Amino acid sequence: MLKPSADLIIRPDESRYSIVVAVAKRAREIASEAELRGDILLEKPVDLAVQDFMQHKYNIIEHVEPNDDAEE
Repeated sequence: MLKPSADLIIRPDESRYSIVVAVAKRAREIASEAELRGDILLEKPVDLAVQDFMQHKYNIIEHVEPNDDAEE
């Protein structure tokens, strides 16, 4: 099984939490799509999701909350 470092997937300005959430969401999509098509996955959905992010097929977009304290 491939165990890449999170540093290979995320940029320095992204959090590790973001990659965990993104990979989990993508893995659920992969599993759901395979189930709808009736496909049998030879690899685990999480491994496929990690590969998608490593190959830059998907990007992580983090929502940044505006800081209200900066205006005061």
